[in-house]
Amino acid sequence: MNKQQLAAKIWESANKMRSKIEANEYKDYILGFIFYKFLSEKEVKYLKANDWTDEYLPELTEEETETVESIQKNLGYFISYDNLFSTWLAKGSDFSVQDVRDALSAFSRLINPTHKKVFEGVFDTLQTGLSKLGDSAASQSKSISDLIQLIKDIPMDGKQGYDVLGFIYEYLIEKFAANAGKKAGEFYTPHEVSLLMSEIVANHLMDREKIEIFDPTSGSGSLLINIGKSASKYIEGENKVKYYAQELKQNTYNLTRMNLVMRGIEADNIVTRNGDTLEDDWPYFDENDRIGTYNPLYVDAVVSNPPYSQNWNPADKETDPRYAGYGLAPKGKADYAFLLHDLYHIKPDGIMTIVLPHGVLFRGGEEGEIRKNLIEKNKIDTIIGLPASIFYGTGIPTIIMVLKQKRANTDVLIVDASKGFIKEGKNNKLRASDIKRIVDVVTRRESVEKYSKVVSRDEIRANDYNLNIPRYVDSSDAAESWDIYASMFGGLPISEIDELKEYWRAFPVLRSALFENTSSEHCKLIVDDIKKAIKEHADVKNFESEFQTVFGNFDEYLYDELIAKMESLSISKTEEILSENIFARMTDIPLVDKYEAYQLLDDDWTKIAVDLEIIQTEGFSAAKVVDPNMVIKKKDGKEQEVQEGWKGHIIPFELVQHQLLNEDVKNLGIDENRMNEIASEYEELMDALSDDDKQKLLDDDNTSFVAKEVTNACKEVFADISTPEIEILQQYRDLSKAKDKLSFAEEHKEIAWESMSANKNGTYGKAELNKYITALKYKMSFEEGSYEYIVVRANALIAEEKELKKAVKEKAAQLHLKTKETIEGLSDEQVIELLKEKWIKPLIDNLMQLPDSIVAELVAKLETLAKKYETTFAEVETQIEETEKSLSAMIDDLDGSEFDMLGLAELKKLLGGCAK
Repeated sequence: MNKQQLAAKIWESANKMRSKIEANEYKDYILGFIFYKFLSEKEVKYLKANDWTDEYLPELTEEETETVESIQKNLGYFISYDNLFSTWLAKGSDFSVQDVRDALSAFSRLINPTHKKVFEGVFDTLQTGLSKLGDSAASQSKSISDLIQLIKDIPMDGKQGYDVLGFIYEYLIEKFAANAGKKAGEFYTPHEVSLLMSEIVANHLMDREKIEIFDPTSGSGSLLINIGKSASKYIEGENKVKYYAQELKQNTYNLTRMNLVMRGIEADNIVTRNGDTLEDDWPYFDENDRIGTYNPLYVDAVVSNPPYSQNWNPADKETDPRYAGYGLAPKGKADYAFLLHDLYHIKPDGIMTIVLPHGVLFRGGEEGEIRKNLIEKNKIDTIIGLPASIFYGTGIPTIIMVLKQKRANTDVLIVDASKGFIKEGKNNKLRASDIKRIVDVVTRRESVEKYSKVVSRDEIRANDYNLNIPRYVDSSDAAESWDIYASMFGGLPISEIDELKEYWRAFPVLRSALFENTSSEHCKLIVDDIKKAIKEHADVKNFESEFQTVFGNFDEYLYDELIAKMESLSISKTEEILSENIFARMTDIPLVDKYEAYQLLDDDWTKIAVDLEIIQTEGFSAAKVVDPNMVIKKKDGKEQEVQEGWKGHIIPFELVQHQLLNEDVKNLGIDENRMNEIASEYEELMDALSDDDKQKLLDDDNTSFVAKEVTNACKEVFADISTPEIEILQQYRDLSKAKDKLSFAEEHKEIAWESMSANKNGTYGKAELNKYITALKYKMSFEEGSYEYIVVRANALIAEEKELKKAVKEKAAQLHLKTKETIEGLSDEQVIELLKEKWIKPLIDNLMQLPDSIVAELVAKLETLAKKYETTFAEVETQIEETEKSLSAMIDDLDGSEFDMLGLAELKKLLGGCAK
């Protein structure tokens, strides 16, 4: 299975296994064991690269001093054979929680002193939490055994970017965060926010030979890793990023270290510290310097998502160089303390991005003073307003603030990105297109109507340094207005037609084909069918044709970029290359949002990238492989994983069937369609039954026929039915002697005896006769809709359906096996054609629908506008009068008691009539 499927499987099982343990707590156990597996397998890989074989591994003990020192020097730690993850698995039922306790204790003891910062105490949370995995040693052993069985299939060697381990680790952290409520903020920044910050930072650091990045509130380390990953796209060579991380909470600090180590980052490029960022700046003093020489850290980029509005102690911080010249954040809100800390640690040409609550933009007091100083010292570069509910556990609006130590410009770019998201459960999520739109606006420093604005320092001063986004960017929808004249007399206000100016610029002649001015302020529609008039207009046809033309050879371009280079292209860079090509093609295309096109690309790219990772890891032949299709099924009250057929490793079965096995699919489809027709016929027959007959023939829910009851009813219907032909056959059946039967048959030549199968002596047996008699009865016609007709027809359909189900099952199984054999026997040319169908065709098909959506949007807007003024107030008044008259006339025909009539008389007065 691919990494997405493996991650989902592990999460589903882990979520069940954790039972009553909080998600926030259980994550430390499963992620801890994944990390131990990683270290264990990394050591085995190192040994095998140094001429060790499996047969010598049992000799790996602490007593082998030379070997221990060699491993410690190269890896930073040592794990003996008895404590290897693979040894745990091999123990089977002999494995116990004590094995884990011994292994973790030994690991702590055998860390290389030069790597203590990376590994010391990294398993403390796991070690102290083992007792929570069960009430006894046996139950703890069972829980841990289940856990290590669950994660044993995670591959630990990420070749060619096939970073399965990193993906699964990130996936699990995100899932645990989604289930951890407010505690999620302690360790997780949503991937999309992390990616947005990463792209902004990476763009600023582009083309540097080596960079250093720092996260002073590192959580799980995911934000820091994503920054490094994005920046690495623009740096030649490996291990050119150095990571600094500080985290207050011990268990979360351990996540940071695990995450960094498992990404293949060299230990020398990982510098971490467990400490309080605000109280104990790091590295404030060089910890190896006994004199305590002041040694501040300056890096290329600082990124952080600190706890929002946290309490802190500003006492005695006036002389702290981090806050000097700006002011101290108030005691109850440490937001600006974190910001100033980050700002202090960037180099003159560096950059910082920080996530903060929206209130930092406008709150007064000490925060207002700090904000003023930041503006006057020209530190704030960009402010990005994010959608609400984007972080787990909190719905408060948040922002990303970008700051730099030295800037050539003095303005501030303010972006309102609060409207761009999709809803996922309780949370909102940035789409790939939302992220790209923001990054493009930030890197180009653009003012976009209702989205972003480059604001001068003078304008900010005029607003008393209030940076609240709506003061500068109005992203709200215009309030609906009603034209009084058009509401009273009809027609359409020209001003509201003018609001669609973008469409009229793209379709210059269309407007005059749809509307005719009746005055300087109003116009009228001159077409009956708006949709037809728009879609058939030359402007629109030219627009659609131009779009198709610019993408005319896009399939060839995609073939050259994806198919031809599939084994060598850079997966991390290719999506950007493709998006640049799409954007270039759309340069002169009006109306179509290029970011919608980008979203279509990204939706498909997510799936294409998975295939490319497999091909680059396993080779082109992986496209000719099928995998067991494993599903979870209950057996004896327990869930078990069982195989249910096969599935393509890369090429889906459905694609192969529709491209290469179309005739087989059609044949199966004929039977499946007939079964659907039978289901419809059942519905019609059941609707025609009386209530009594339904009770007799249908199930308790009255949703289907009961076969046994229909068969019995059919027998009853035919019991007393006879014809001359049937009577003759029954007489023949009652004869016992063969010669009498032969003579009887000779006398009655009007019977189609040849329709039956005769015995060797030329006679016909009872079974054959009964079968023929039954067939004759079924051929009899009953009045459609009658009880007899329904019973006989339902009985025939039940028999036909039974045969069809059997045939469909057999044909589906044959098609499934034939598809498996077809995939395994594909030629290289067939694989390439199938990959074109899987990767290229869906993207082009989706892109070609974009002009249709633009036209449909215009049609909907104009139809809504026409409907808005379709009925004038005068017509409404007339309708009201007519309704009142009608009601008054009805009242005259009513009769009742004295009080009823008085009430009706009063109602008629209100309606404008006079009671009789």
